[in-house]
Amino acid sequence: MAVKPSRRTILAGAVALAAPSIWSGPSRAAGKVYIGSPGGDYDDIMRRAVDEPFTRETGIEVIREGQTNGKILAMVRSKHIETDIADLSSTGMIALERMGVLEPIAYDKWRWGKKEELSPHLVHPFRSPIYHLAHVQVYSTAAFKTDHPHNWSDVWDVGRFPGSRMFPDMSSSQAHLEFALRADGVARDKLYPIDIDRALRSFSRIKPHVVKFHASGAESAQLMINGEAVVGSMASGRAQVTINKGAPMAIEWNEHLLFSENYGIFKGGPNVANAQLFVDFASQAPVQAAYAKELSYGPANMKAFDLLPKELAARMPGAPETLALAIKVDEAWWADNRERVAAAWNQWMLS
Repeated sequence: MAVKPSRRTILAGAVALAAPSIWSGPSRAAGKVYIGSPGGDYDDIMRRAVDEPFTRETGIEVIREGQTNGKILAMVRSKHIETDIADLSSTGMIALERMGVLEPIAYDKWRWGKKEELSPHLVHPFRSPIYHLAHVQVYSTAAFKTDHPHNWSDVWDVGRFPGSRMFPDMSSSQAHLEFALRADGVARDKLYPIDIDRALRSFSRIKPHVVKFHASGAESAQLMINGEAVVGSMASGRAQVTINKGAPMAIEWNEHLLFSENYGIFKGGPNVANAQLFVDFASQAPVQAAYAKELSYGPANMKAFDLLPKELAARMPGAPETLALAIKVDEAWWADNRERVAAAWNQWMLS
């Protein structure tokens, strides 16, 4: 087991957009790369699929440390960076980009990955995409044996489709305001900028039928397993894993929210070169296919879909079969408005 690494410090100018990062204090060991990662089963899968093959190829040791979006952003704001690479959603990456603390991804020096194989809408100068992820409608196959809700208007129709609902709380990831607006008749191409007040009014109509605004993926799965909720929204990967374990539920892909998870490399650290090599290696189609198979999230390298069983690939976010049904999240809007949404949401929850 790796020894707990020492801390590194970014001096006060690090987060200014125009100022270079300056690292002080004892640096982390050469020949290693540190990744702020979600933890749990996810890290175990990524170690097998990416980290260990990378170490065999390069001799560089990969050390993953459990760090949420919130923790990574807090580290940057407090000017104490503890990692070389951040593994974050696009909204978290946008925040880091705007703080000026990320290195450009060295696409032009890649020797394993190929930029042109990545899904075009996921390629950005300061982040390299890991996979597509989605928030989807899930429904109980025990409660809806002959017909089920096919869109968010149907989910809001408790007369036709009775039973308790569940949705994520803002503390989980983000409230699904887009789903509320679709239920209220807003066209897909008119969802952004989000009318927060209208979305909350729509949620008010369904709120009496919501058993829980869940705070985690594990909680959302348990609500469905226990039959406390018969329909709602949750992360597609968590949903598929729960289904694979025998839970009586299914996914409706229509009108799902499509996100991405990404790597970003912190500016000025002693292991930037190692971090660039890791991101390059992790972008290969075979590597992405290996972890996508276990995570049930769609690889960002579109060639990786060809390496997966067709039945499995067809039920992944970002796949051709599901992409046409997606609502692509306006990540910049969420980065700009997350705090405003959180304040309005928390006030609404008290009403």
